[in-house]
Amino acid sequence: MWRDSETELDFLDYGYLINSITDIVENDDLLPACIGLYGDWGSGKSSVIHMSKSLLENNDKDIKCMVFNGWLFENYEDAKSALLGEILDAITDERKLSERAKSLVKGLWDSIDKLKLAKRVVGAGADFMLTGGMATLTSLTVRNVMSAVFNNVNNIDDDILNKIQQNVKDELNFTELRENIRSFQKNFANILEESKISRLVVFVDELDRCRPDTILDTLEAIKLFLFTGKTAFVIGADERQIEYAVKSKFKDIPGQEISIGKEYMEKLIQYPIRIPRLDTLEVSRYISCLFLQKKIGKDDFRKFLEAFHTAQKDDFTNVDLNKILANLNLNESESIVSAIQLAELMTQALNGNPRQYKRFLNMLDLRIQQAKYKGKELNQKILTKIMMLEYYRPIQFKKYAELSKTGDLKEMLKEGEENEGDTQEGIEDEWLLRWYKTEPHIANEDLRLYFYFSRTSLEERVSILKATMSVLAQRVFDIVISEGEESITKAEEEMRNLSIDDGKAVIEAFVNRIVSSEKVKIEQVKILTGLSLTKKELYEEGMSQLKLISASQLTAGAAPYIAEFAKQTHMEEELEKIMSNQWKDNITLVRTIRNSLGKEG
Repeated sequence: MWRDSETELDFLDYGYLINSITDIVENDDLLPACIGLYGDWGSGKSSVIHMSKSLLENNDKDIKCMVFNGWLFENYEDAKSALLGEILDAITDERKLSERAKSLVKGLWDSIDKLKLAKRVVGAGADFMLTGGMATLTSLTVRNVMSAVFNNVNNIDDDILNKIQQNVKDELNFTELRENIRSFQKNFANILEESKISRLVVFVDELDRCRPDTILDTLEAIKLFLFTGKTAFVIGADERQIEYAVKSKFKDIPGQEISIGKEYMEKLIQYPIRIPRLDTLEVSRYISCLFLQKKIGKDDFRKFLEAFHTAQKDDFTNVDLNKILANLNLNESESIVSAIQLAELMTQALNGNPRQYKRFLNMLDLRIQQAKYKGKELNQKILTKIMMLEYYRPIQFKKYAELSKTGDLKEMLKEGEENEGDTQEGIEDEWLLRWYKTEPHIANEDLRLYFYFSRTSLEERVSILKATMSVLAQRVFDIVISEGEESITKAEEEMRNLSIDDGKAVIEAFVNRIVSSEKVKIEQVKILTGLSLTKKELYEEGMSQLKLISASQLTAGAAPYIAEFAKQTHMEEELEKIMSNQWKDNITLVRTIRNSLGKEG
């Protein structure tokens, strides 16, 4: 099995991304700079960050690099103060600080302490003067601050309380505080110069896991440094999540085609770098590297990786892994063949996401080991094919698992493997057709053991689907399953901000959740069709998921929503196929849908 965390071993040919980052950071003419490292959840942002950090530190002994994980601080401290504090701590760790530099650091710490206190004032309800930009502190506000700090402020002796209030007023001289913020950048630049640090690089990771307010606080702190000396920030995040955080705070301007979130990001991020999704060839190379890492010794694998990187530099479009192995006298061609076959299967369902591939392979490995503990042996390729069905068509997987017990699965699989057109499910399912056709063909295999070791509960199946979503999509799904009227309206709005793959995953996970009940509620059908209508690209997914709900689970009350969905998406013909096949036994449902469509029952 493989560790599910960032790595400093590059299996994905991300060197060109890493070099793009280091080239900007090492160019004094481009500093200060803010670099956006954009990618989906699990795309390898953290690994790129750690590899970039290592390369920069190897190239320059006087550079100071640090990684700030905002998610770790989220519930303990406000993000702005946490980031500023972490940066000052990193600089203070340098033993070569002069006395003047230490004095400047102390002054900046005082500024941070005042910022923290100011934030408490804001939280306690300070009177903010928009024209002045800072709050004017009243005695009432100070008392509110004291209430926020001390639980029993009314029990404190008046003389003591007055002294405390006066001290707070003195500390929160907002004219002075405003001046402190203005001079922060200048003082910070002086510290860098005094410390002999060649440049400061702050890698901000896991930001897209944070709440919107934490994201904005962190970005606001970064803005303090954007015009400060030789500093660079590298923000690793899903840009959609950042844009969502900005939009949740600042609404788009009515009547103008301006996205506030996008505009904010364009002003903050000068150099956007995007991590692309992996194609089938890249996936096969990635899986090959993972397999070889386990199969051959550390020294041999290091030599292989060096040769692999050299071949990528020579011609990244034409890298022959078998040739590299042969040149190193390593006979592991079977690993390459297995990786290519697995990649063809996995790319269809896991959307070019390295973390998902690693998690899938870990689960695959775990199940093979579990079978061995019971004295059984599972074929890796067959198990992979079964698990792909589990991941991408969990309802179909459950159905096939039941059929495998009765012996009725063989004919169904045989028909699917030989069928050139529509499947026996009554509506064309392109993914399922590809799944049937992909090697190995399994109609003649005894699959009971494979389904036995692939058993999952409803919660586990939904959890598997959630694991394939971005953080934003996971939040949308959590809103959806609350099923409140206001929540659903909000969920439909947020669905429009998701990628197509995320939108499909939310819909699929929701259907997996509701089909476990004996009856699917009318409201749940309304939610399903509403989510599917948020984007044209989700129409087909919505209809495919409707098909997976059995006739016995639906009541006639759901008919108007189903019919309206078919009309709005112009998919009446597809719905007719479902009614003629899956739902034909629920005569009342079919008749009511046809009436709603304006047809004879």
